[in-house]
Amino acid sequence: MKLNRLCTALLTAGLVYSAPSLSAIVSLDFEGLANNTPVGNFYSGIGVVFSPATLALIDADAGGSGNFANEPSPNTIMFFLDANNAVLDYAAGFQTGFSFYYTSSTAATVNVYDAVGGAAGGGNVIASINLAAQFTDNCVGDPTGAFCNFTPIGVAFGGTAYSIDFGGTANQTGYDNITFGADIPCSGTSNCIPEPASLALFGLGLAGLGFGRRKRT
Repeated sequence: MKLNRLCTALLTAGLVYSAPSLSAIVSLDFEGLANNTPVGNFYSGIGVVFSPATLALIDADAGGSGNFANEPSPNTIMFFLDANNAVLDYAAGFQTGFSFYYTSSTAATVNVYDAVGGAAGGGNVIASINLAAQFTDNCVGDPTGAFCNFTPIGVAFGGTAYSIDFGGTANQTGYDNITFGADIPCSGTSNCIPEPASLALFGLGLAGLGFGRRKRT
């Protein structure tokens, strides 16, 4: 059974309007963003900013153009259309681990950096996550969408991370439930802080043009 919110901890008003501590486990599920729009400053309230090429994508079953299924937190994921510009910066930094769910038609590597801006900001790689091409493996449940396998993956590290450079091929790799502070991504049973969402592939690609829509039942 799909869940809309994967993180179950309740926030006080004070927490909602302040950045989480370095030890907090925070998850981003991208719900609330419009289809094919930049993630950008959507999470700037907690100090997280995405580069311009990182976009939100909504499942075609829910009225978007996403060619995917079985996403861990329906109905929105993150993907990118420029493999050289898919970066996340977390100004406050985070420790312990980093994790997410992913779907990909190509092998890829995600790098974790110890400086804002990643390599361009003079940062060093403090952890890496290697992704396999697994987008059609063992798919069950939701029958609509070629990218039908989302795999949880993560890495533990020492020190403080400030930037993530996402790997993969443009329009061929998608991410959901990006989790800071743990090497296992947030799920329906985790005790994570939900992200404060509002604080104040073409052809066989993930973003399919004209991909059929149907109403969820």
